Amino acid sequence: MSEILRVLQQIATDPTLSPAQKAHALSVTAERLLPYPALDEATQAALDARIICDMYEGHAPYKPRYVLPDYAVLLQQGSAWLELPPPQTLEEAIHTLMIAYHHVPSVTGMPVFIGHLDQLLLPFCEGVSDEVLYRQIKLFWRYLDRTLPDAFMHANIGPDDNRVARAVLQVDAELQQVAPNLTFLYDPAVSGEAMLRLCTDNIIRCGKPHIANHPLQRQAFDARGYAVVSCYNSLPLGGGASTLTRINLARVARLSRDEDDFFRHQLPRYVDLNARLTRSRVNYLFEQSGFFVSSFLVAEGWIDPARFTAMFGVFGMAEAVNQLQDLAGRAGRYGHDATANALGYRISAELARLVAAEPMDHVWRGHAMLHAQAGISSDQDATPALRIPYGSEPDPVTHVLALLPHHAYYLSGISEILTLDETVRANPEAVYQLAQGALASGLREFTANVQHNDLVRVTGYMIRLSDVQRFNEARGSRINTTVLGAEAAASTGILARQPRVVAQEWLAGAER
Repeated sequence: MSEILRVLQQIATDPTLSPAQKAHALSVTAERLLPYPALDEATQAALDARIICDMYEGHAPYKPRYVLPDYAVLLQQGSAWLELPPPQTLEEAIHTLMIAYHHVPSVTGMPVFIGHLDQLLLPFCEGVSDEVLYRQIKLFWRYLDRTLPDAFMHANIGPDDNRVARAVLQVDAELQQVAPNLTFLYDPAVSGEAMLRLCTDNIIRCGKPHIANHPLQRQAFDARGYAVVSCYNSLPLGGGASTLTRINLARVARLSRDEDDFFRHQLPRYVDLNARLTRSRVNYLFEQSGFFVSSFLVAEGWIDPARFTAMFGVFGMAEAVNQLQDLAGRAGRYGHDATANALGYRISAELARLVAAEPMDHVWRGHAMLHAQAGISSDQDATPALRIPYGSEPDPVTHVLALLPHHAYYLSGISEILTLDETVRANPEAVYQLAQGALASGLREFTANVQHNDLVRVTGYMIRLSDVQRFNEARGSRINTTVLGAEAAASTGILARQPRVVAQEWLAGAER
């Protein structure tokens, strides 16, 4: 108890935290005083060793990790609980959403999904001039960043080219905000080349949006649809994810005698143990917390308990493959060698098979969804998700081709971050062609950083390097996720990513 009191006192007196940030940190620390959901001895040992991981979600899962309300329900019928009538104008629709967001829980304490904004707002835009629409979106965007300052908050736009989507992209590039995160749902059949170019131009300017492969993504879901939330997580609309647990593949490989032992014994063992951890947390949420019984989000139809999945994450693929390569006496490295890459694809295929064979109650479609988990700031012995180790990335085309086959398996989210040399500013066509080719080849989501931008993508969320510098000078940050970015920059090597040239951008640009 004395150690807990010391931590609580340290939080309460931390000069870099705002009162709201202190309140959140104090509540998270206090939750750890509660008993953990019941685990068997083997699962507890694996969790203690951090071979499997609960993402430090807390000891009492009293709310889902990710909640994806169907905000169209709210705009159509209003809310009795919030005493809100159905909106009639664009301004009323935006204000209704602004109120709603403060009542949507998540693991961060702030909403991780704020809607398919263009589809929600387009019905209210008749008779609204482009100038007024732009001004309303700009005020809305600034409000989101200032009152919900969390880079895991995520908006979706697309797949069609429309006024609201264009206004969002224009404002997002102008304001250069960390929040909200943004994904464009790209469908070549309806989005058009001009819209994809606008998205890739925005990536050069501000690192956003993610560009999701909408035809590929929607195949994993039903007619009600999906959304991309938090970092880059694809989940059922009107539901969400109860929990996210994960396996450190690097450590599983280190426990293996050889490749055969890894596939026959160690990997199945830790998939089973992580599934037990997942079941324990999901069962607590559904059977003990009371969330789905008492929440007005359920009563008013914003969410459906049957549409909550569980996310089964993995990370450290690169280290796992390289360890197994070493055990077999093979020199090839992950991301650079055909044999090593093929071993990685085999691991992904086996993971998909094993996870699908683990039945789960209270989980959408009866089993968890495989997820390429992009790491947390305390990870120091394993590369995030299935990414190529930072500093050793090949050229962007080779990078995409090396990882592309994995994307068929990770239905609840997988993302690579291509770090592009700043010379792409002279030839934005190169980024457009890279994105178009990658998505046409089956990449589930296209994401890139551009060298020397202040806005940088960490795992899937954004930071500003200027905010990190200010935080490191003990001046704090109004943005909750700056601390995570500062920790990641210091301990996980995100700033060591190699900026790569896509093609002859500078010469091509000079010829124009």
